[in-house]
Amino acid sequence: MARVVVLDYGSGNLRSAERALRRVGADVEVTSDRHAALECDGLVVPGVGAFAACMAGLRAVAGERIIGQRLAGGRPVLGVCVGMQILFEQGIEHGVQTEGCGEWPGTVDRLEADIVPHMGWNTVRAPADSMLFDGLDADTRFYFVHSYAVRNWELVAQSPMPGPKVTWANHGSDFVAAAENGPLSATQFHPEKSGDAGAHLLTNWLKNL
Repeated sequence: MARVVVLDYGSGNLRSAERALRRVGADVEVTSDRHAALECDGLVVPGVGAFAACMAGLRAVAGERIIGQRLAGGRPVLGVCVGMQILFEQGIEHGVQTEGCGEWPGTVDRLEADIVPHMGWNTVRAPADSMLFDGLDADTRFYFVHSYAVRNWELVAQSPMPGPKVTWANHGSDFVAAAENGPLSATQFHPEKSGDAGAHLLTNWLKNL
C-alpha cells in the first residue's frame, strides 16, 4: 500500500483529499511534519484561496524546500488547484506579484473569460501519453473552481526539465488544466471533487509511485 502525505500548511481541502486518496487504496497521513513529507511514497500539495496566502503558509512549514528536496531525489509530488499554481515561478493577483516555488517557469494570472470564477465541470485535452489521464475518455469531465491559471504554453514549454506533458482546458480562453514532468504532477481541477473520474486519475498517480 502506497504511503501518501497530504501536506498540511494551513490550506483547505485537506480532509476531502485524504478521503479521496483512502478511497483508492492509499495509506494517508495529513501532516506538516518534514520527515514524514520527505519519506512518504507520494506527497500531495493541496491548495485553495489566494496564491500569496498559500505561499505564505507553505513557507511557514518549509514546504517549498520539502517539494524541492523530493523532486531532486525523484520522489513524486502532486499539486492540486492552488497547490498546482504555487509550483510555478509567480502568481499575479489584484496587481500583486508573488514568487512561487519555481519548479516550472510560468505565471499564474486571471482567467480571460466573461464569467469568473470558472466553477463547475469541464472537459480537458490531455496528451496521448499522459500518465494521469490514462484510460479516461476525451469527454470525461472534472470539477474546477478557480479564477486564476497558467495560460501561456510558451513559458511552460521552456521548463528546464525534459518533456513536460501539458493538459489543456478552455474557459473563455485556453489554460493549463494539468501538467506532468517526471516526478512532478499537478492538476488545476479538484480530483477529490471529481467523482469516479477523479478517483481514476488518483489511482493512476498511485500506480506510478
